[in-house]
Order: sequence, then C-alpha cells, then structure tokens
Amino acid sequence: MEIRLNGIVCRSADECAEVANEEIARFYCEWNNTLPYVLGRTSGSTGNPKEIKLIKADMEASARLTNEFFGITDETTMLLCLSPSYIAGKMMMVRAMISGADLQVVSPSSSPLSSLKRIPDFAAMVPMQVQCSLNESETREKLAGIGSLIIGGAPVTPALETSLQTLPVKCYATYGMTETVSHIALRDLGFTDTPYQALGEVTFEIDDRGCLIINTPHLSCSRFVTNDEVRLKDARRFHWLGRHDNVVNSGGVKLFPEEIEQKISECIKRRYFVMGKPDLRLGEKLVLIIEGEEMPPDEILRLQSDMERILIPYQRPKEILFISRFKETYSGKVIRDIQE
Repeated sequence: MEIRLNGIVCRSADECAEVANEEIARFYCEWNNTLPYVLGRTSGSTGNPKEIKLIKADMEASARLTNEFFGITDETTMLLCLSPSYIAGKMMMVRAMISGADLQVVSPSSSPLSSLKRIPDFAAMVPMQVQCSLNESETREKLAGIGSLIIGGAPVTPALETSLQTLPVKCYATYGMTETVSHIALRDLGFTDTPYQALGEVTFEIDDRGCLIINTPHLSCSRFVTNDEVRLKDARRFHWLGRHDNVVNSGGVKLFPEEIEQKISECIKRRYFVMGKPDLRLGEKLVLIIEGEEMPPDEILRLQSDMERILIPYQRPKEILFISRFKETYSGKVIRDIQE
C-alpha cells in the first residue's frame, strides 16, 4: 500500500526514509508485511505498559470512521507531528494510506507548527503542542488556519479550551485507548461542557461501578469494559468524570481527582495532581501534590485562598505536598505516586 508523504508518493520503506525519516519507514514496513497485526504498547497509566497486537483490519476500520467524520480524501492534507511509535502516530499514517491524503511530516516537538510551510486541513496534536502553538503569534496564526484539529493523549484544561474557542479552527478532544485502536468518541471543544459523541455505530453502557462499557461493532473485539467513570446521557453520548482507580472516598463522599484538577488548572503553573491519602477520621483525605521545591508560605496561602474560591468545601485538598520530580510512564504521562 502506497503513502503520500510531503507531496511525494512512496511505495517502499526506503522511499519513506528518504522523504520523511526512519521511524516512518519502520512502521510503513511493518504495515505492509504479511502479518495481520502490528505491535503496539499500552500507555502504562494504570499499570505497567504491555505490548499488544493491533489487528490491521481493526486499524483500517478505525481510520475509516475518522476519515468519514472529517471528510478526509485524496485531496486532503494532514499533519503528522506525533511519533508512529505510538498509536496516535500510527493511525495518522493509516488514515493517509487508505484515503490517499497527503501527509505532511514534521519532527515531533512541543511546537510542531514553527517549521510548517503549508497549513493542513486536518491535524492531531497533544495538549502541550496546542498550548505551545498558541503562545507564539506565528504558530497561533498557523493553528487558526487548520481545518480540523483533534487533541488527545491528556485532558484538555478549561483554560486551553477557552483559548481555542477564540480561533476559527474546529477542535475536538478525543476519547479512546490503544485497545480500541485510537479514538471512538469526540467532544466538540467549540461549546462549553459538551459530551463525548460516539463515532460510527459505537454505543455506550455503564456497569454497576458507573464505568463506561464501549460497544464497537467495527472492531474484532466488540465490547470493552473500562475503568472510566462517566455520566451517561444516552447510548451515544457521555460526560467523562475520571478514572475509577483514582476516585477518593472521603468521609463517604466520592471525589473525582481529574474533575478537581481541571477546576484548579489556572491556579498552579507547575505540574500537579490530587489523590487520596489514608486518614483515621475520613478514611481518605484529599491531598494536592505539586512538582518542584516547596512554595513560600505566602504563596501557599494565596493558593489555598484561590482553591477556596473555586472548589466547594469537600473538594478542597486537606494537605499540600511537594515532590521534586514526578514519576512518568514511558509515554510521558504522570504516575500518581507520592514516593519519589
């Protein structure tokens, strides 16, 4: 199967390497071998990352859902600024191969638009790349010119969401995982508090924990039980609340760390997370963990005051701790652990 890279049709790994890079060439070679699968890795967010086999037919089916939703054809230009070592980068290449779209390749970086000559119709980025692109006038203008942008890999903060609403680009947060072969739902960031909407014929249920069950008739595995607690609007839409593994039960009140982290995102400039810590009276108490050196007392008081203004009483952290450097998964996601 051929692929168009930077305007040039490539029919071999050597041609891909010459036009783009060795990483692109390796995946192209793997995709075009005789095996029915390619190898991928889970993120490691909730345990050790593991190698899994991604069925090529599933990847094609997933790519078709995205191509159909965004109208991606052989006349479309797409941006690849993510590594094909990960599922997001692999799927951009598959979408290009089955549609005939022109895939513009730039080296993965925090500001992938800085060296871009031609503005793409479609792009996929992580929140950090989007934020960095917004920070400079030149890259902000390029970002505004993109037709459609999907954002995944980490939550989109309320501040970033608000910033994107000032631009004409259509932006969507993605929901999916390696096991579902990229995203199976999208959230339109042009409106406040919109739910995730299923793609294709995907439908949703919840189990007795309140966790999402995904029905995926387009994949070889047609049902996935997740650890994501959601508020289900109907069989096709949901609001994400947080990971079941992270939920804190404090004095009988169920707290979702991810929801609280979103609310205080404008208060803290460093990396941070909240989690439960054993407590004799409450069972678990909510604590805020901030990366880096301990703040001066006056800054801590100011932060506590800001959080009191934003959070309802039972959502307010009972303690603030500092860790010099957070642990991360192989893909850069923060591991919620207070042990350095």
